[in-house]
Amino acid sequence: MVIRKIFEKRLDEEVHSDFLKFGRGEYKDKYLIEVKARGNSWTIKTGSEFANFLVKKCLEKVNSEVSIRGIIVTTLDIINEIDFKIVKVGNFQGIRKIQIDTNVNKGKILSLMDKYPRAFFALSFSNNDFTLKIKAKAPKSEKPSKENDNGPKAEFCSLKTNDESLVKELLFDVDKFKEVSVNHIISIKDIVYPSNVANLKPAEVREQSKRKGKIIRKVLVDGKEKISETEFVA
Repeated sequence: MVIRKIFEKRLDEEVHSDFLKFGRGEYKDKYLIEVKARGNSWTIKTGSEFANFLVKKCLEKVNSEVSIRGIIVTTLDIINEIDFKIVKVGNFQGIRKIQIDTNVNKGKILSLMDKYPRAFFALSFSNNDFTLKIKAKAPKSEKPSKENDNGPKAEFCSLKTNDESLVKELLFDVDKFKEVSVNHIISIKDIVYPSNVANLKPAEVREQSKRKGKIIRKVLVDGKEKISETEFVA
């Protein structure tokens, strides 16, 4: 999970890819999480940043086939690589929305996610021990926060699960709790360009440039707030 990797200084390609969408500036109320514990099960709500993470984690728990509905959002033409039923395909300004509502082997979705990690998989499905619901729409483009921005809402993804390992991945710095809410402020101070920038195409510069800044993580555990922060170049 990207935020955990940053705090543990494991700055890999997944982190780099996830942060390409940020320019210079301060972004409030990002990577939102709300979790309520109910005995041996949990109700989780998150922002759109966790969609792919939740889809992959839940698909890994499915035996084989699963009934899935939702959309895949990508700028790439991947239609010919999809060998399961598609409801329709929308294309607006180069952004493709591939709508699906079908039974499919989990491996076909997971292989697409591995091959196209920057595609957005807003998919809903369930099994005996979980129910995942994700809004079938593209996430909003990232823009620096303004003073009149509305308060945080973790409502893009909703998951009911008994998978404690998934909860521990999201709440890596929290022990026992009844209710937890988490939000992050992401402050991008600078863009670190590759050393051979003069020899690169604009698209290559964008892909290889790193973001330099810090993350402030605010965790509210049963009414008690804990704040931590870390700097990064990713």
